[in-house]
Amino acid sequence: MTATYPNAPETLIARWQERRTPLDFARGEALPPLDSDLVALTRQTVADPGPERPRRASGFAIKRHALARELVGQPELVLLHAVLIACLRKRDWPRHAPALFLRLWSEQADWLIVHLPDRWKISAAITFADHGATEAQRRLGQSLNLMFSLMKLYEAERLYSGRAPDDAFGFGRKVDAPLPLGMPGFSLGSGGLDYNLLAPIWSEAQATPILGPLASHLLDRLNADPGTLFRRLQSMRNRREQRRKAAKPPDP
Repeated sequence: MTATYPNAPETLIARWQERRTPLDFARGEALPPLDSDLVALTRQTVADPGPERPRRASGFAIKRHALARELVGQPELVLLHAVLIACLRKRDWPRHAPALFLRLWSEQADWLIVHLPDRWKISAAITFADHGATEAQRRLGQSLNLMFSLMKLYEAERLYSGRAPDDAFGFGRKVDAPLPLGMPGFSLGSGGLDYNLLAPIWSEAQATPILGPLASHLLDRLNADPGTLFRRLQSMRNRREQRRKAAKPPDP
């Protein structure tokens, strides 16, 4: 049998570790200090660094340049937040980076939730999986990491079906095939796997300081999005129930 990832787990781990190579800093380069004036950074704007980065630039300079180009015109605090996440995704990071990241979310959570693009809110929540201050924050961060990562894989693959994200499948072309690893199928009528996945995460979000409000905000955004697996399943459930009611004979 051909493996999806030959020689796993060694090759998988090696690839993962390659992507986690720490950013190097050139002489004079550093993250802002832990006691930086965060409010002042909300009032300063990211300037366009231009298309060319310095020759022989450090890994940190290259990453910061790319992020600055993405975030031109945004407040500097948005750029600092992105740079911190870029550092914290690696195997090693500047010593005060975790504390500075947590300080941003302890002191500026309301501002960040309003001003960050959704993708950077997701990145922030995922970063809590490794760098949360408490076990509750790390556990909630890990749950969000797994959920959003699998959603990204699934929703990206589904685009190749030729159907729009808000276009639920019909019932006439379902393939009769087993699920991987012998898992039982999902029943539109009685299945509650989506509830079982989302409800515990939402419950933890309501009880977890600092990360909880961000997690609840993201789950609200997910609940309002018409182009997700969850919305499509609900649409299919509703259509199935309407058909069932239409086919039911009237009461005598």
